[in-house]
Amino acid sequence: MKYCLLIIALFYTVITFSQTSFIDVQRSNTKVANALKTKEDTLKKQFEKANLQWPAKQVYIRSFKYDSQLEVWVRNTNKEPYKLFKTYKVCALSGAMGPKRIEGDFQVPEGFYCLNEFRPGSTYHLALGINYPNASDLLLSDSAKPGSEIYIHGSCTTVGCIPIQNDPIEELYIITSMAKNVGEDFIPVHIFPARFSVAKSVDYLAKASREDKDYQLFIKQLKEVCDYFELHKKLPLIAVNKKGEYVAL
Repeated sequence: MKYCLLIIALFYTVITFSQTSFIDVQRSNTKVANALKTKEDTLKKQFEKANLQWPAKQVYIRSFKYDSQLEVWVRNTNKEPYKLFKTYKVCALSGAMGPKRIEGDFQVPEGFYCLNEFRPGSTYHLALGINYPNASDLLLSDSAKPGSEIYIHGSCTTVGCIPIQNDPIEELYIITSMAKNVGEDFIPVHIFPARFSVAKSVDYLAKASREDKDYQLFIKQLKEVCDYFELHKKLPLIAVNKKGEYVAL
């Protein structure tokens, strides 16, 4: 009888554990719990006004370094085009135009990434990690010390990350946490040097890359994906060749 009770107790422990969702784990953090309490209802109403389902089903994030903007795009199914939900101001920038290539260069990466970490205990309020270095970075960056720990986070200080202050990161953290909770394991994050549709930004980027043929080629790869999205409001498949170049499929 004693063994039967032990087995039953273990069974219910496993069931309870398996029923703990991603958002429940996040909610156990005080900062996330408070953010959900104060912002979830407003986000629901904003989604409803935009004809988007809550919680977010599919999220795409893109950022433009020179323009200091981070966009959040959402769609209900993979058969629909993405809709722009909100644009946040990036409040600080370190480094210059160009991809990150070595630890300590203070560069914000440029390229195609995804969220790979939710860090509620960040010293920068809340933080969402991106998977730098990716396959391209591993081929093109310093082989010993390419750098790591790149985040979209709160506060307004940076040594290579993307800070959007505390209120915006709470919203973004909730949106992406909810999307992950309902099954979006791969949340893409694309980081561009500048907006290719803004003349001032294009001019600045042209000057910054004028004497760097490699960077010009890299920009061309990024622009191809950006242009495709602008036209279709969908993302192409993106591969990395043996040279570390991005190839849109």
